[in-house]
Amino acid sequence: MGWMTLLMIIGAAGAAFWSASRAAAERATALGRDACQRAGVQLLDHSVHAERLRVRRRDDGRLGLEYSFRFHWSDDGVQRHVGRMVLRGEKLVWFSGPLPGA
Repeated sequence: MGWMTLLMIIGAAGAAFWSASRAAAERATALGRDACQRAGVQLLDHSVHAERLRVRRRDDGRLGLEYSFRFHWSDDGVQRHVGRMVLRGEKLVWFSGPLPGA
């Protein structure tokens, strides 16, 4: 295998990783924003922040990426509360944050 082929494979893998990570971050932002809207609270900083990236088994047994995200929200405009979520790929598998009607 030549160097050019190896560089192309590494480049393609890097592009796939970046694309999957961006998709997970956009999904997490939408989930955080939607949860805050349903609970009638304010999403602070208008975004979520990646905390951790791990390799985990998916439901089908294959390896995949698991992303942990953190976000801040407020119910009174003064107090900051921390919410967290975990996505496997783009699938939400764990959520801690504002609840509707709470």
